[in-house]
Amino acid sequence: MIRSLPKLATCAAVLALLAVPTTASAQESRAPVDERDGPVAYANIAALAIGPDHRGGSVISETQRSPLLPGTSTLAQSRALLPGTPGERDAAGPHYRLNLGTFAAGRSPFPAGVPSTPHAVTATLRDDTVPTATAKANYALRDLASDATVLAFQGAESTVTCAGPDRLTGETTADRLWLLDAGGELRPADLPAAGTRLTRLNLPFGPPGDVPDADPDRTVSDVVVSRITAYDQLLRQDRWRDGDHTTAAGWRVEIVTHVKDADGNDIRDVLTTLVLGGVSCSVPQGFTPVAQDRGRADVPTTTTPPVPVRIPAGAHPSAEPGPASAWGAGLLGGGLLLGAAAVLVAVVARRRPVASGGTD
Repeated sequence: MIRSLPKLATCAAVLALLAVPTTASAQESRAPVDERDGPVAYANIAALAIGPDHRGGSVISETQRSPLLPGTSTLAQSRALLPGTPGERDAAGPHYRLNLGTFAAGRSPFPAGVPSTPHAVTATLRDDTVPTATAKANYALRDLASDATVLAFQGAESTVTCAGPDRLTGETTADRLWLLDAGGELRPADLPAAGTRLTRLNLPFGPPGDVPDADPDRTVSDVVVSRITAYDQLLRQDRWRDGDHTTAAGWRVEIVTHVKDADGNDIRDVLTTLVLGGVSCSVPQGFTPVAQDRGRADVPTTTTPPVPVRIPAGAHPSAEPGPASAWGAGLLGGGLLLGAAAVLVAVVARRRPVASGGTD
């Protein structure tokens, strides 16, 4: 069980749930957008799921939701790792650790020259009620079992804006990417272009958790990196919704680990999916931005209590029965399919931002 936070920290967490959109007098003359189907944006720094249907366990960090009145919801800098708590590590397995940009002196998981950098994750309702979201961070995924950084992004950024049903924009970019190679060295890699995947095969690291009878010297993993262009590619909490018109952005990393025994026999494949900087925004049918002069007498006032603008982090342990837990038979199949597909779509291209289209 995770111990209760001290009272002071609890108060701070409660305050963090509330955005500070505008002055009180300005808010009194504004009507909130509809919570159920009005314009909305979401921003999430990182999420991880195991298995093709996520039944092997999942961890989704806190998700920022745009307020119902103009303002911004921002992720606290206390979120520095994923998984970041004992409960999250129980759900995700003990071996993978995703650093979200900051680190102590002398303990960098990043390539040389990448400084400790705070993240910037926000979901905003603009004064004209247009929803927008941004997630910007550095990422370093380490496999603790092999003591190696598997993947690193510098300056990864995803942004979405929904200015109207036919004005949905999304962009996913990064300054630099590094990937482990087959020899165990972390090397620079070209970013995949829009609509393509960057694939690396037979890399020397294992799954996020322990697998009975696995031989780490024979176990290898395939890595596929791509840009998110559809809402369904995100990893989301249930309270993260779409709308009549929705767009999404972010980086998606799929890892297929081919677990083998000491004789080189296949034990199973384990599929791990990560979404880095997942963002989305939605607007209803017929939405148009409002005029900036919302202080008119014909705009109804509201006494609606503030709605929390953060969806708490969620950690869901494996749903697979038996002692194998997250590493049971439910992880078979999906990894094999992805591993085969990775061979066919191994494309390395230079950086090019992608504009995500909306879905009706």
